[in-house]
Amino acid sequence: MKRYRKATLAILATGVLALSVASAAAAAAGSPGDEPGKDAFAFGVIGDIPYGDTQIANFPHVIAQINADPKVTFVDHLGDIKSGSSLCSDAYFAQIKSDFDQFRDPLVYTVGDNEWTDCHRANNGGYNPLERLSAIRTLFFPRPGYTLGQHSVPVTSQATSGFPENVRYTRADVSFAAVHIVGSNNSLAPWTGNTTPTPEQTVEVLDRTASVIQTIRDAFASAKAHHNRSVVLLTQADMFDPTVGTPSFADYFAFAPIVKAIAQESASFRAPVYLFNGDSHVYNSDKPLGTGSSWLSFYGVNSPVNNLSRITIDGSTGVDNYVRVTVDPHSTQVLTWTKVPFAS
Repeated sequence: MKRYRKATLAILATGVLALSVASAAAAAAGSPGDEPGKDAFAFGVIGDIPYGDTQIANFPHVIAQINADPKVTFVDHLGDIKSGSSLCSDAYFAQIKSDFDQFRDPLVYTVGDNEWTDCHRANNGGYNPLERLSAIRTLFFPRPGYTLGQHSVPVTSQATSGFPENVRYTRADVSFAAVHIVGSNNSLAPWTGNTTPTPEQTVEVLDRTASVIQTIRDAFASAKAHHNRSVVLLTQADMFDPTVGTPSFADYFAFAPIVKAIAQESASFRAPVYLFNGDSHVYNSDKPLGTGSSWLSFYGVNSPVNNLSRITIDGSTGVDNYVRVTVDPHSTQVLTWTKVPFAS
């Protein structure tokens, strides 16, 4: 198993080094998601919702409340549209897609592990996760290069490479990237009945990781070329889970190339970088690769990255709020955020 982890990590690292300069140059030229205006705006963030019957029934009311928030003009869902112990059925996916269609503002959906990675579990229906991932892409990304929601707007996607969920856009002098990184060791945790990942499983992770890193690098390249004030990354997986007392590298090694790419790009950007994630379900704000962080040595990052801030949003059965993030390109902090309680 150790030999496999080392070999896979080496392949992942090679993929990082192989990313092309040509793509970065294309990112610098701009994208369909670019918005030239530099006025302040706010976006809403939710994730790991709805979990269970009560939240499923109330989810349309959550959407209606966000729709009614006059400050919010964009929405991001950080994935996990169901609990990890419920069925990954077509009928359920269609129900959530119907709910998503009720968002009046543009909606960017970042895929989570509960809707495909973990669907091999018996209580999820015993599906082939790759088949479920294909179903998710077909249903939730019917028009690659555009957001969901009633006010669909263009974004730059990796659809031509097979990853329509990895997207970039620019708003209020901030470069955004929503990328498909999931729990369960970024989908390298063995499926039911296996002790190691299957070859098909490994290929999927390698390809998706390369696309994720490319999207991240492109977002930074665009930010540098356009002198943006900040970069915002949005994803499902918590790669720095503070609820795990003694994390094992065996459970996290697939994240290492992504973390190193984020660290490298953030350090060279020299302006605020914000990472929003779900997955661990409890609100948290920290500097995961800041001076003194144990995650530096854990992931093999040589120097602190103090301009990277991470925000974990509340999720799971106890979530009672969405996060409203205000972007002010004229402020030194650029982003501020507050938790908005769900209406009774």
